[in-house]
Order: sequence, then C-alpha cells, then structure tokens
Amino acid sequence: MSSRLSITAPALVAVALAVWGVWGFPLPAAIAGGPDKPAATRSAGAAQAATTTTAGSDAIPAATTDHFDAYNAFRLLRAEVLTYGWRPAGSASLRKLAVRLRGLLPNGHFESIPGHPKLRDVVGSIPGTGKAIVLGAHYDVESHPPGFVGANDGAAGTAAVVWLARALAKLPPKAGAPPIEFVLFDGEEEPPNCLQDVDFIHCALRGSKAYAKRHAAQTQAMVLLDYIAQKVHLSFPREGASDPTLWQKLRAAAAAVGVGSIFPNLDAPFSIIDDHTFFTRRGVPSIDVIDFDYPPRDGLRDTLDKVSEASLDAVGEATYQLMTTLRDGG
Repeated sequence: MSSRLSITAPALVAVALAVWGVWGFPLPAAIAGGPDKPAATRSAGAAQAATTTTAGSDAIPAATTDHFDAYNAFRLLRAEVLTYGWRPAGSASLRKLAVRLRGLLPNGHFESIPGHPKLRDVVGSIPGTGKAIVLGAHYDVESHPPGFVGANDGAAGTAAVVWLARALAKLPPKAGAPPIEFVLFDGEEEPPNCLQDVDFIHCALRGSKAYAKRHAAQTQAMVLLDYIAQKVHLSFPREGASDPTLWQKLRAAAAAVGVGSIFPNLDAPFSIIDDHTFFTRRGVPSIDVIDFDYPPRDGLRDTLDKVSEASLDAVGEATYQLMTTLRDGG
C-alpha cells in the first residue's frame, strides 16, 4: 500500500504537527487526494512472543483466546516473502502465489478483473443467508522499487485473512447467519506508469474496485486488514474513513480478547485511500485496520525482521472475535 492520504493541501502543516506530536507518524513523501502445529504448543509460543519486550519496543499484548492460528499464519507470511519474493500485480511469482492461496481458502476460486487479464482476485467463502460480510486484504506488492517483498504491506494481511477463513470455516453452521466472503485483492498497488500523487485512485485498487462494483450491493460490512504485523509500537487509531460504529465493534472485540490496548480510542487526523474505499463509496460500512506509523513502508526495508507472530496473533484474535460477533448479528 503506497503512502496515500486523503487530506487537503492547506491542512498539510497542521496535520504534520498533529501526526508527529500524537503518534510520531513519518510525514509521507506525498499527500494527495503445511500441517497444523498442535494448539497447546502454538498457544505457548504465541504467548511467549507476545509478552517479550525488546530494547526500544513495547510489548504486544497476548490474547486470552486461541482461535486464530498465528503459527501457521506466520509460516504463510514467511513463505510469501522468502519463497515468492517480489510479486507485483501480473507477475509470474504472484500468479503462482495466487494458486496456493486459492487452495488454502474455503471454497477458493478466482474472480477476473475486467480490463486487466493478468490480474485476478482470490476469493473464498462460507455460505449463509442475506448480505455478506467481506474480510479482505491485498496480496500484491509494490512494483517499485524492484525487489520489494512487503512483509507488512501485503504479506501480513493476506496471511491473516487466509487463516481467519480457515478458523471461521470450522464453526458449526448457524441458521440465519450471513455469508462471509474472504477476498485477497490483486492490483492494489499502482502500476509503474501511474503517478501516485495524481492517478492512484484511478489506476490502482484494481481488484477491490472490480469486486465492489460486482458485490457491494450484496455486502453488509467490509473489514480490511493492511499493515497489521509491525513488530514494535503496534497501534491502531481509527482511520478517518472507517465506519465509526463498526470500528467500535472492533475495539470491543479486541478488549474482549485481551488486546484492547493496541486499539486506542483515538481517530487518525486523515483518511487513507485503500481497498475499502470503493465499498464506502457505495454505502457499505467498512473499516481499514492499518497501523500507518510504519517507517519501513513503501521501501526495501519492509522485510521479515520488521514483523512478528505476536502482532499477527493479536490482530488475528481481535478480528476473529469481531467476525463472529457480526456473524451472530451483533
């Protein structure tokens, strides 16, 4: 996900001061518009990782629940980075990854993206009644700089959605429960010929744009995971375009599983153009779970050493709780 904030130019200085003073966000360069591991072992490992504080970092809270398989999610994240490497939209490496992801999702299949024959969204589903809940992330990475592997920007959200889907698919069917769609968006990042500061919303977000056009009318809520596994100083103020009511449900879910401290009752002073944008524009309550205070973003330093299983677990357990709450009508 490129550095793209929706804010007017006259407010730039004020926002810069607010950003640095409150969260320490780096000012963007441009502002515009395998087999399962046994559960007991997994829990012990996640708890140990979550309660370890390293020099210059803050501890990631350990969840009090164990529904999300952070061990295998982090294995997938690692494989995305190390096995598939640089995987921009349309590349051979991304298309190979797409086949693997399709096989991991319940009822996994591809959806084409009109006008982009080399791109495809990877979609899984749990059947239900009525309008669907969509849980999404993007699985492509930046086309520039060459060699970008996107450990946090692409791999983390993808891994979380896959293993949340597998966990939620194990729930016994419930009469009247809505369908859940798990969508891994292709073409979220801008292509090389796109001017990020001017054309991003027109030439990027290709997968979510196509999916929302097809399915928004049959969607009741959308939850997007992006930048969720930063190893240190993990914090999620509400992104400005995220639906306040749905966000409060996420905060309640996080508190219920013991990780409420990473979801402070704060609003970011900006909105982010991301894969939830075309859902919000169609009136679908949507949230973007994103810790934008991530110094390595959009560069070659977004590598495996910058993310952790503990962070992935905290967000995964909170999101699982939210999804079950929404599924149960809460």
